[in-house]
Amino acid sequence: MSVKVSVVIPVYNPGEYIEDCISALLRQSLPEDEYEAIFVDDGSTDATPARLDALAAAHPNIRVVHQEPSGWSGKPRNVGTALARGEFVMYVDNDDWLGDEALERMYRYGVENGSDVVVGKMVGKGRPVPVELFRVNRPRASVSDSPLMDSLTPHKMFRREFLERNNITWREGRRRLEDHVFVVETYLRAANVSVLSDYLCYYHIKRDDASNAGFQRFDPVGYFANLREALDIVEKYTEPGALRDSLFRRWLRNEMVERLRGKRLLNLPEDHRKELFTEIRGVVTERFGPGVATGMPPTQQIVAALVVEDRLADIEEMARWEAGIRPVGRLDGLGWQDGSLKIGFTAEYQAEGLPVVFRSEGGEDLLDPPLAEETLTTIAGLGVSTVAPVEKSKVDLVVRQRATAAEFFQPVEFTRERIPAGGDSAFRQELRATATVDPETAADGAPLGDGIWDVFVRLSSCGWTKEARLGATRSDQVEEERRGALSGPPHRVVLPYWTEPHDNLSLDVDLATSRVDRDVRGLAPEDVLVGDGRVELPLPFEVDPAAETGTVALRFKAAGAATVGTEGVLTARPKGAVLTADLPHGLLPGRTWDMGLGLPSARRGKPRWTPLPTALLIAADGTITAVPAGAGRPAATPRRRSFLGRVAGRIKRGLFG
Repeated sequence: MSVKVSVVIPVYNPGEYIEDCISALLRQSLPEDEYEAIFVDDGSTDATPARLDALAAAHPNIRVVHQEPSGWSGKPRNVGTALARGEFVMYVDNDDWLGDEALERMYRYGVENGSDVVVGKMVGKGRPVPVELFRVNRPRASVSDSPLMDSLTPHKMFRREFLERNNITWREGRRRLEDHVFVVETYLRAANVSVLSDYLCYYHIKRDDASNAGFQRFDPVGYFANLREALDIVEKYTEPGALRDSLFRRWLRNEMVERLRGKRLLNLPEDHRKELFTEIRGVVTERFGPGVATGMPPTQQIVAALVVEDRLADIEEMARWEAGIRPVGRLDGLGWQDGSLKIGFTAEYQAEGLPVVFRSEGGEDLLDPPLAEETLTTIAGLGVSTVAPVEKSKVDLVVRQRATAAEFFQPVEFTRERIPAGGDSAFRQELRATATVDPETAADGAPLGDGIWDVFVRLSSCGWTKEARLGATRSDQVEEERRGALSGPPHRVVLPYWTEPHDNLSLDVDLATSRVDRDVRGLAPEDVLVGDGRVELPLPFEVDPAAETGTVALRFKAAGAATVGTEGVLTARPKGAVLTADLPHGLLPGRTWDMGLGLPSARRGKPRWTPLPTALLIAADGTITAVPAGAGRPAATPRRRSFLGRVAGRIKRGLFG
C-alpha cells in the first residue's frame, strides 16, 4: 500500500509535551501502512531522542532523524519533507496534536477536491486560531474569496508533488515568520486550496511553561525584517492593485496595528514600545500605499494613520481608551423547545462600565471616543474616516468545551437596536438575540461531546471583535426556567447551570459534574404521589414530547433489606417532567425506603445514580407515605467494641506504656 500522508514533526526539547502528539499519531483512523510520521530531532538535550528511538523501533511507520541543532523549525521541516514518501505532507509541531480522524479526513478531502493545500479546522488552547475561516467547509478557496490569510501557521496538509515541482521550501536558521513566507507562497501558487471545517483536525497548544518558540520575546528589528520577506513573496506573485492591498492588509492589521492597540501596547515596557513603533512605521511607510489601510475598520484606520504621522503619544492615548472597551451580555431567556435550548440575550460594548456612545452627524454614524482634545484634533486633521459601521455589527453565541477548547458557533437570530444616549445625536447600540443550541447537532452537525461546555457571546462592531461570558447578569425568571433535558438517543442529560464563583452559564453534557444532584433537592414529600402500586414524582428535566423518551431507572434502599429496582418513564409536563414507575416487589413493610434516580449516561453505558431527597415509608399495614429521606429510622445503636479492640485503641492513643 502506498503512503498517503507523511507527517513531519520538528522536535526540540519538548519533554512531556510530546506525549500527546505521539498518542494522537498512534490513534489515527488512517491505517498504519497508509501514513508515516517523521520526527526530526533538532539536537534535543532532554530524554526525547531516546523516547523517539524506542517509538520508531516499535512502529514501522515511524522514523526518526537526529541532527545538530539548527536553531529553528525550518531546517527540520525541510529534512523531513525530503524523506517523505506520502502523496501529501502534513506539518505538526511537537507540542500540538491531531484529531483522531484528521489525516484520513484531510487526505480524502484533498483528493476529492484536487487540492494542493488542505487547511483543517484548528482549536487553540491558550493560543489564538482563526474563527471566520472555519465557519463552513470551503472545497475551493482562494485568497481573493475567503479569509485564508487568517491562517498562516504551518499546520496544514500540502501535496508533495506540488511543493517539489515549485521548489517551495522552508527558510532555514533562527528566524521569525518562516511559516508566513512558506504558506503565502503555497496559497498564491496552488491550483486549489480546500478548507475542512466540519471536523477538529488540529489542536494548537500553549505550553504551561510558555516555552513554545512563538511565545519567546521577539526582536522587533529581526521580526519585521523577516516580515518583509513575506511581503516580497506577495509582490512576486501578484500585481499592484486591490488584491495585493488586501493581502498586505493582513500584516498591517495583525502584526502592526493590533500590536499598537489597548493593553497589548500599554503592557509593553516603554523602551520596547518605542522600538516596536519605529520598526512598524518603517514597514508601513516603505511598503504600504493608502489602499492597504482603506479597507480596515475605522478604529484600525485611525491607528494606521497615526503611525504614518509618527504620533506614538496619540496612539497611546487611543490605546488607553480602547483598553477599557469590552463586550457585556445579559441573559434574557433560557428554555427548551423541541429538543433545543433557546438562549435569549442582549449584548453591547461598554467602556469603563458605561455604554460605548456613537453620534449621528450629517446623516452618518460616527465614533465618539472620549479622547483629549489635542488627540481628536490630530485625528480629524489626518482625514481618516471615523464613520462607525454600526449597521454591520453582529453577534454570535459560541459553546466551547472546557477540556479541549473545541468551539462551535450556534445559530443566532438578532436585531440591532439604537438607544438614545443623551443629546439629540448620541446613541448606543444593543444587539438583541436568540440562539438555538441543539445538543445533537451543535458540534458542526454532530452531537456535543460529553463534558463541560462554556457559553460565550462574541460581539463584532467597528473594528472590535471580543467575547464575554454570559449568565452572570440575568433575570429571576431565567433562574426559574433553568432545567436540564433528556437528549438523544442515545439518551443523556444536558444540564445548563451556573458556574462558581463567577455565576456564568455552562452546559454539563452527559453528567460530567454532580450538578444534577443539586437540581433534584427541591423535590418535597408532598410532590410525590403513591397509589395503585405506582409512584409518580416531578423532576426538573425537560422531555421533548415528540421524541422517544426511553426509560429511567429507580431504585429503593432500606436498612436490613436487599436493594430493589424498577424502571420508569419520563413524560413531559408544562414545567419539567413526571417520572412514573410501578413499585417493585420486595418493598418490605416496616421500613423507610430511600429512592435513587438512575439517569441515562451514554459515555458510562449504565445509569448514573443520584439520591432523591424523598423516601417511601411503608407501614406494617402496607400504607405508603412519602417522607423526607432519612426520616422514620430508629437511632443507630452504639456498637460495643471488643476487649482487644479497646486495648488496641488505648495503645494507639498512648494510654499505656
